[in-house]
Formats: sequence, structure tokens, C-alpha cells
Amino acid sequence: MLLYVFLTIYFFVLITVFIYASHRYYMVYLYYRYQKNKPVIKEKLTELPRVTIQLPIYNEMYVVKRLIQASCSIDYPRELIDIQVLDDSTDETAEVARKCVDDYIKKGFDIAYIHRDNRKGFKGGALENGLKSAKGDFVAVFDADFVPQRDTIQKTIHYFSDKSVGMVQTRWSYLNRTYSFLTKIQAIMLDGHFVIEHTARNWSGRFFNFNGTAGIWRKEAIISAGGWQNDTLTEDLDLSYRSQLKGWKFVFLKDEVSPSEIPVEINGFKTQQHRWAKGSIQTAKKLLWPIMKSNLPLKVKVEAFFHLTNNMSYLLMLLLSILMYPSMVARINIGWFQMIVTDVPFLLVATVGISFFYLCSQKAVHRDWKSRILYLPMLMSLGIGLTVNNSKAVLEALFNIKTEFKRTPKYSIKVKKDRWLGKKYKVGISMMVFVELFLGLYFTFNIYFAYMNRIYVSIPFLMIFQMGFFYVAFLSLYQVILRGIATSRITRRLSSKRNTEDVVAA
Repeated sequence: MLLYVFLTIYFFVLITVFIYASHRYYMVYLYYRYQKNKPVIKEKLTELPRVTIQLPIYNEMYVVKRLIQASCSIDYPRELIDIQVLDDSTDETAEVARKCVDDYIKKGFDIAYIHRDNRKGFKGGALENGLKSAKGDFVAVFDADFVPQRDTIQKTIHYFSDKSVGMVQTRWSYLNRTYSFLTKIQAIMLDGHFVIEHTARNWSGRFFNFNGTAGIWRKEAIISAGGWQNDTLTEDLDLSYRSQLKGWKFVFLKDEVSPSEIPVEINGFKTQQHRWAKGSIQTAKKLLWPIMKSNLPLKVKVEAFFHLTNNMSYLLMLLLSILMYPSMVARINIGWFQMIVTDVPFLLVATVGISFFYLCSQKAVHRDWKSRILYLPMLMSLGIGLTVNNSKAVLEALFNIKTEFKRTPKYSIKVKKDRWLGKKYKVGISMMVFVELFLGLYFTFNIYFAYMNRIYVSIPFLMIFQMGFFYVAFLSLYQVILRGIATSRITRRLSSKRNTEDVVAA
């Protein structure tokens, strides 16, 4: 009887996961269905408006100078642009940023260094604080890991000739896409979000979100929606939905890119994913009910539900993983045929749907998209490997467990010869890595169990889970060990150098 209860729960979770996975098919359908709705500039602004560029930073000593230099190189009338370096740093970054700002002030740039002694509200708090003194009617935001293109404002500002447009978002591209296996997979994941999801939602008349950077806002759209708020970890997603609820239109430019640096360290990547997953569920709790009560079209409400609750699928995947063994035991008692006609089609459609979704994103923007097909199995494994990390984030959001905004370290990494080991800003390893290791071992046992009981059809699916949990866990541990070794070597080298200098001085 107990096994049948487990099996019932298992199929309920499986079907729910299947629904979320199948939504990817719908995104692809919308993407191709509404290509004709690509946004165009109907008429250019007769007079260029003043624009404020906000650069929120916190302990970014390796990339802050690059960010300020690129922002000051933007091709826009100097008298119509002011730049705010919004610095909450507590380390050497403050000195580097202040000196860089002083240099550009001497060159005649309207650039201000704004330093806060506390991180109240984190990034959203810094942006809100800067907005008080922003001179422009439009506000462009670039995070520390971005390198603004020279023509980025010229290519986006004229969309605001439509008085109803509140925000224009550009697509992210990646300076270090080919740096490692991990960055290649991350880039494909992000392409799926930007190329397919953003395009499908925006061009079909549904809500989509500002991604916290590489976009430009009409200041009025920010203020009328209640400004930047700090009760979620995704202040950008929160403001996006509040602003669109107020009637502002958003524009996504798929073909205009903003180069960025993606995490090269797995633990930094997990920190970023944790923040995004938790923040999205916090935003869902905050705004889903107002959205459902509004007079918005049904299609907008339905898509908002899937968008804001999508990270619940990680918690569902974790439950599915735990229930895998009892479900196999129950299925042995039920019989092979029932298993083949029930969960196998669900798993097959879900996995094919995810692969199809990401493949379409690569085909849409990359000429060498066929070469990326080989990464899709590992991409699915990595997504499954993140279930422990992201499930923890979802549970924290559901139970209102407060955590601070943990930044993602940037090391100014572009090409393979660049190194991050030994640099500052290490990310601590979570105890959840041992849960990931346990689940890797658990699925190793499940594979053995399936083989011994001749449930061969399940083995490929079980291997995707096994590989995902082991990859995330072992890479997390491996990179921490490598960093420890590199730091130890640097410490010994510096100590030896000091000793030599002391001997010479004596």
C-alpha cells in the first residue's frame, strides 16, 4: 500500500514537471509565431534627451575600471549624459573607482562617485539612492561584469519616441563563452532565456522582465511603479512587473547585444542561481495575486504564472529524484507495460522539449549551432545538478527565510590563459554539496537496481540525473581545493619574498 502511495505522489510530481517542461515548446511556438512583431523605431526623437548611466558596484576591483572606461566611451553627446558610480564597496575597489572617476572628471566628463557606508537595500537600494540625484529623464544600468557598447544608447533611445515605452532591454552576449566547459553550458542556458523566452513573451504581447543590467529605463516608469524596492532578491524582476502593471510597455532587442562576463567558478554560478531562484519565488508571492486580480488579458496572466513560478520545478525535480527508487520498486510489481506507457513518454517528451528549446536558441543566433548539439545532454544534467542548490532557494522564499544579497564574483576573465585561482573574492562551499554527492550515489544505486531488474529503458534517464549531481558536487569540491592550493602557493611566495628583503636589508 505504501508503495502505491509513493507511486501516486511520484506521478503527480512527474506530471507537474512535464507541464513546466512542455511550456518550453509553447515558448518556441510563440518565438516563431510572432517574428513579424519585431520592434521597430517608428520615428526618431527630434531632440536627444538627457541620459543618466548608473553603474552599481560592490567589491569589483578586477572589473570596475573596465566598466567605467567603457561607459565613458559611449557615443552620445557629452552634455546630455551623466554617469553615476554607485559604490557600496568595502575593499580596494573604492580607491580604484574613486581614482578612475577623478581622472574622467579632469577630462570634462559629468561623472559622480557615490559611496554608501552601508548596503541597505543592496543593489536596489544603491540604484534608488542614485535616482535621487540622476539628471536624466532616462536611466541606463550596467552591472560591473558588463562592457557597454559604444553605440548602445544611440541604438536604444529612439524606441522611447513611443511615449508608452518604459524600458528597453538588450540581449546579453558573453566575453568568456569559450573559456571552459562550464561557461559554454551557461551561455547556452542564458541564450535560451534571452533569445527564446524574452522574444516570445515581449513580441507576443506578454510581460517580460528587465534583467538588472544592459537596459535603459524611462525614469517616470520607475517612479510611477513605486521605485526600486528591496523586499526580494530580484529587484529587477519585481520592478519590471510592477511597471508593466501600471501600463508601461517594454521592448526587447534580440539583435542588440551587450557583452558580459559569466561566472567561471561553479560555486559563484550556484550563488547566482540561488539568488535568481529565490528572488523569482519572492516576486511570485508578492505580485501574482495582484496580477491575477487585474484586468490584464488571460494570456498575460497565464504566462506570468509560468514565468514567476518556473523555479518551483527545481523543488519538484528534487522530489522526483528522491521518489525514483520507490517508484521503480512499485513499477516492478505493476509490470513493464504500465511503466512504458506512463512515465517513459512523460520523461521523453520533457527531455526532448528542453533540448529542442535550447537548440532553437542556438540556431537563431549562432551560425555554428550544430556544433553545440553535443552540449545538450550535459546541459540537462547541469540543470538537474542544480536542483539541490535551487530547491534550497525556493524553500527559503516560501518560508520567508531572509538572506543577504550575495554578489557573483568577477575576475576579468576573457580567454583561456586568464586565471582566477589565487584572486580575491572566493565563494564558500555550501554543505549542500554533500547532499549532491549523496544523490549522485543514490542514482548510481538506482542504475544498478534498474540493470539487475532489466528495466533498461530507465537507465539513460537515470544516468542524466547521476551525471548532473556528480558533476556539480565534484566540480564544487575540486575548484575549492584548487583555490586553496593556489592561495597557499601565493602566500608562501610572498612570505619568501619578504624574508629575502629582510635579509638584504639586514
